[in-house]
Amino acid sequence: MESIIASGLAQLLSRNCGEAAPALLAEYGQALLEKNQVMDLTAITDPTDVATLHMLDCAALLNCGDFSEKNLIDVGSGAGFPGMVLQLLVPSLSVTVLDSLQKRLTWLDELAGNFGLPLRTVHGRAEEAGQDPAYREQFDLATARAVADLRLLSELCLPFVRVGGQFLAMKSADSAAELDAAQTAIQTLGGEVTHLYDYTIPHTQVTHRIIVIEKRRPTPAVYPRRWAKMQKKPL
Repeated sequence: MESIIASGLAQLLSRNCGEAAPALLAEYGQALLEKNQVMDLTAITDPTDVATLHMLDCAALLNCGDFSEKNLIDVGSGAGFPGMVLQLLVPSLSVTVLDSLQKRLTWLDELAGNFGLPLRTVHGRAEEAGQDPAYREQFDLATARAVADLRLLSELCLPFVRVGGQFLAMKSADSAAELDAAQTAIQTLGGEVTHLYDYTIPHTQVTHRIIVIEKRRPTPAVYPRRWAKMQKKPL
């Protein structure tokens, strides 16, 4: 994994993440595969695929801006993607990972401790945490690497972002129709799409897209709504 990650980072990123980064990401990947034998963390179990489809895919976010000295919330982080990857690559980034399953967060806490990282975990649902003053509009950056429709993801994630910050939505490259359908939701929630970053993951033929949404105005207090209401009537 380490050699694949090292060459992939060199191809993918315009910035240098330090000599230790490939080894750290490979160690994370190995820990993921070991823990996956007793806990459902990922359906990707081939080490090469872990290196490319998890580590390098998440690393692509760093081409979307300066992450140094920022604070970021990873919504629905699961096994730590992209939050843990970004924390390993940018030690000065303050990362909070939010997930609804405590056992995944417990594992991430242990892993962060082993790496000596300041990663913070929060157990809860995004639609509830987004109404909590401790988290609402408190972050420079929000990320989500999820299959949920962008209308729903925007309602879940934009409330966490301060005005002037960004929501980085990781999507497939053929997400144009989904993005068009989400424009009303994004604007209602105080956001504006400022950039689309398409990239091919090194050592693969997989092309993904990062939708960069800047927070222009505060999110109206009514959002996020309850999950069932979001699903029933997306913005």
